[in-house]
Amino acid sequence: MRKADLIHNISEKTGIPRLDVLVSIETMLKEVKESLAKGENIYIRGFGSFITKKRAAKIGRNIKKNTAVQIPAHFIPAFKPAKEFMHEVKKLQLNTPIIEDGAEEMMDVR
Repeated sequence: MRKADLIHNISEKTGIPRLDVLVSIETMLKEVKESLAKGENIYIRGFGSFITKKRAAKIGRNIKKNTAVQIPAHFIPAFKPAKEFMHEVKKLQLNTPIIEDGAEEMMDVR
């Protein structure tokens, strides 16, 4: 699902005009980015947490020049889902048959 699909679905379910939904989503995403950039975590009960994780300094390799490159410690954004959210996703996935690549040919479809 893309952002446009999300906006369409929310608009259809709530009756709120698409433009208002777009502004709300864009504002929320902007606030998440700005808060994480300031080092503030965001906790949404029942959904999850937007946090920053610290990556330690390490030595990487430049394959083209075959040289070692020092990568400094830095922070990356991350999302940690809430337990309720994870259980809901697992429950939905258990009710849906999972078809792996190549398995379609092996299934007996009637």
